[in-house]
Amino acid sequence: MTNSNQDSAAQFLFAARERGIPGPRIPVEFRPASIDDALAIQARVTSLVGQPVGGYKCSVPTGPRPVSVAPIFAPTIAHASPYYVRGVDAIARIEPEIAFIMADDLPARANPYSEGEVRDAIKDVRLVLEILGPRYSEPASVTYPELLADGLANQGLLVGPVLLDPWNSNIETFPVSIRTANGVLRTYEGQHADQHPLRPLYWLANYLASGDTPLRAGMIVTTGSYCGAVDVPLDTPLTFAFGDLGTLSATLTHA
Repeated sequence: MTNSNQDSAAQFLFAARERGIPGPRIPVEFRPASIDDALAIQARVTSLVGQPVGGYKCSVPTGPRPVSVAPIFAPTIAHASPYYVRGVDAIARIEPEIAFIMADDLPARANPYSEGEVRDAIKDVRLVLEILGPRYSEPASVTYPELLADGLANQGLLVGPVLLDPWNSNIETFPVSIRTANGVLRTYEGQHADQHPLRPLYWLANYLASGDTPLRAGMIVTTGSYCGAVDVPLDTPLTFAFGDLGTLSATLTHA
């Protein structure tokens, strides 16, 4: 249950979501001072949004970021473009990632799930683009609890093709390129931020199973970029190549 300060912060972030334009930080008297504060605010924002959770973004916890998880609302998950983005000017910020669609529930239980059990509960492995859209106009200046309260800047997810043989493929490191009709826009030596995209999923499955919102069949989990956050032009057909794993074509357009 949120306290009055947490509720005020959540109302502030919800209003920013509804406005669709990045703005100031949470007022200082309501800002989260801890991870627990941030998670309570995040949960209250989820309640205010009132949309089903279709999945999560996550990463392996670190000292400065002991919990790294945020919901992705089902209506913001798309499987075809154009994807309508609440962007700034003519730019969208995205992250090329690999995500997992669950085949089975992983409900609460006494013993943690093993890596094998989590992997066996996966239905599909997909190429995806996470669409970023922080509610703060200067996200680099805010604290980590503020970022966590804001859902780690998630705006949505564009889901691409299935990887046909992910467990016998190199999904840790591969080149990432972004092309337009005029040629290569950018290239990167892609490397997963947590060494392997499954590592955050193993953590998330047990983290959620310890609470009252476990992973459910059909949910999608995306676990981190291979080249950080990338700015790309709106209203431009783009092709994202994930090494030899496949390509994802997308046109991001202003909502």
